[in-house]
Amino acid sequence: MKRTYRLLIQVILWLLIWGIIWIGSRGDAAFLERNALTYILQILLLIGLIYYAVPKLLFEKKYRVFFLITIPVLFISAYFASQVGPPPPMDRPIDLPDGGPPRGLLARYPIHLLILTISSTLAVILETFLYAQEKEKGIAFAKAELIESELKMLKMQINPHFLFNALNNIYALSVTNSEKTQESISTLSEMLRYVIYDCEQPKVPLQKEINYIENYISLFKLKSSKGYDIAFAKAVQNEASRVAPMLFIPYIENAFKHSGIEKGADSFVHISLTQDEEHIIFKVENSKPKSLVIADAQGGIGLPNVQKRLEILYPHKHKLIVENKDTFTVHLSLNL
Repeated sequence: MKRTYRLLIQVILWLLIWGIIWIGSRGDAAFLERNALTYILQILLLIGLIYYAVPKLLFEKKYRVFFLITIPVLFISAYFASQVGPPPPMDRPIDLPDGGPPRGLLARYPIHLLILTISSTLAVILETFLYAQEKEKGIAFAKAELIESELKMLKMQINPHFLFNALNNIYALSVTNSEKTQESISTLSEMLRYVIYDCEQPKVPLQKEINYIENYISLFKLKSSKGYDIAFAKAVQNEASRVAPMLFIPYIENAFKHSGIEKGADSFVHISLTQDEEHIIFKVENSKPKSLVIADAQGGIGLPNVQKRLEILYPHKHKLIVENKDTFTVHLSLNL
């Protein structure tokens, strides 16, 4: 709401109030003479408050200057307003014994002071309320921009990590089994399409996230002809339900990396994802090899970022439990 518009509304409001009071006094012409200047001073005070005193002094935290200016101006304005016009009939015959000002002046002064104080106070309250609203909107907008920038930065960190791993897998496959290289490139192409296009959206259908996980597992399995103990169990009621992209895959990737599954033996990665209309429950469990697994140089990017994204995208709507015992288990529940 612009300042001129706010001023106009208050000018009209006080004009209506004075009009109602005038009608209540049976349209007395002397009433207009006594109070016309008060109304004019109200308008001048409103202009000074709205255009100068409140934005330049009060909002700039110059409180002392603000009160040192506005309070004397109120008293002086009330004094001059009380000097104009004939006194009310009941006050005319009575003068003070010492020859001081008429009693009518003393009676009208506090009334005019009260009216000017009320109109000025209401104007200050309104300006402060609207200023607080605008400031709150600005803070909310800045916070949203910051969150959006942070999410984009996190995605930029996550997505190249998957690309590097996938290319390493294809490179290893091309050395050992060139017949499956074409299939792996097709799978990688579908994964990149999801990362580049779909992940630009704040949320994606759950089925696309599942497809990405399945492609990731397929691409991993193509690295070798030997079987891996990899299980992905799904129980999804609504495949179209929407979820933030790339939330689950960092935990899956971490499980593959640190399970020692490429060495075979008793290594495993077990994944489950269940969804109803209100919740998604994701779990990934992987074995812990007896010997230390040395991760590649690009490791460790995804997990801290996905935890940050959970805090931003699902505040108070997610529960993350990580257990590091005989096996490593991640349990994530999302409230849809």
